[in-house]
Amino acid sequence: MVAVHLNIGRASNTVLAYGRAVEDHLRFCRLTGADPLAVRADVVAAWIGDLHQRPNPRTSKLVHLDSGAGLANATIQQYVIAARSFYQFLVEDGLRERNPVRSGQSSRRGARARQGLVRRVEQAPWIPNEWDWQKILRSARALPLRNRLMVALAYDGALRREELVQLEVGDFEPAHALIHLRAETTKSKRSREVSFGQATSRLFMSHLAERRQIVGRGGGRLLLSTSRRNFGAPLGASSWSKIVAGLGSDAGVPRLSTHTFRHLRLTDLARADWTIDQIAQYAGHRNVSTTLRYIHLSGRELAARLRTTTASIQADRERLLAALEEDQ
Repeated sequence: MVAVHLNIGRASNTVLAYGRAVEDHLRFCRLTGADPLAVRADVVAAWIGDLHQRPNPRTSKLVHLDSGAGLANATIQQYVIAARSFYQFLVEDGLRERNPVRSGQSSRRGARARQGLVRRVEQAPWIPNEWDWQKILRSARALPLRNRLMVALAYDGALRREELVQLEVGDFEPAHALIHLRAETTKSKRSREVSFGQATSRLFMSHLAERRQIVGRGGGRLLLSTSRRNFGAPLGASSWSKIVAGLGSDAGVPRLSTHTFRHLRLTDLARADWTIDQIAQYAGHRNVSTTLRYIHLSGRELAARLRTTTASIQADRERLLAALEEDQ
């Protein structure tokens, strides 16, 4: 099954994640003495129950925050989808008659929707408030030039981790403050363009000058390692994760992640009254429903927008409600 996903062009990280999930399910089958070719729905349910109960050291992402157990809901969703794909592969190969992993089904033509095996938990993404953002940027000032540029680019372009580290010098168009993201570097496999500001532009030009002095060349990957072990090699995604983790620790903002910059940028675009379609295009989302999960306006901002856009209606409603203050 892994070879099939690789051959049809799935991202290597996706294939590895699916492989880990299927391996976990098969390990559970071995422990319980179940044969994958004869597994029934009760074994699948027991496996999902185990996923909900097993210890999880990453307490900030627990489903049951007070229990200290249970994998993150998104992880369990991924495991179940991978197991369903595995059994579908066995069905299509004629090794099983039915798939024991039930899938959900949306309501169609008045029919009742069918819930999947694991209910999806939707949590609003965390974004820093102004105080936290200032602390992050103050701590970032102590970082090397390359890392400061990465912080600026991650925010300005709302870039995913893999998109950031795969940037090449030739992807930039400084005259128009644009970055051309190549299709092969994006999650959706569609090219798009994002912009950057004047501060990022100055960091970019300073980094190019420093980069030429260090590695002696102008083209190729923008972000290169300066460590003795990998000197001049392209910087990896894990390195960026470590940089951000260190930055969050120094700033006293432990919830900071590589995706925080993307969440904040897309939310700021919403604050600037961009349409949802424009934000989706900037983010590289195929579906605007994905974009809606990224945008997180505070209650204060929503209240202010409500007052502005419904002023005349609200005035009429207030006049009518005022009658409730009068004694009969």
